[in-house]
Amino acid sequence: MYAYHGCLEEEAVIGANYIVDVCIETDFQKAERTDDLSETVDYVVVYNIVKSQMAIRSKLIEHVAGRIAEVLIRELPEMEKVNVTVTKLNPPMNGDVKEVSVTVTANKYNK
Repeated sequence: MYAYHGCLEEEAVIGANYIVDVCIETDFQKAERTDDLSETVDYVVVYNIVKSQMAIRSKLIEHVAGRIAEVLIRELPEMEKVNVTVTKLNPPMNGDVKEVSVTVTANKYNK
């Protein structure tokens, strides 16, 4: 996913590639038995939330990951817990760094 996060002003102009991983914890037993989308988390909804939050510029990927996790827990009440990892590929650092990542956890019981 291409976005414009970072502390440097040129990152707001140039942008960078990111990977966003979302790990959902909930009770999937009904969906396992019924094979019915209405009984589980709709991954299209998850993707659209991630996409909309990635479009909002932030200086820190920690802030982006936190926003994504908060919105997912708020908008998808069937989720019990979510881990969101945002990885910035080839960050502009003084060194040969392939990627940097942060992981944020949100729990519906600790909003």
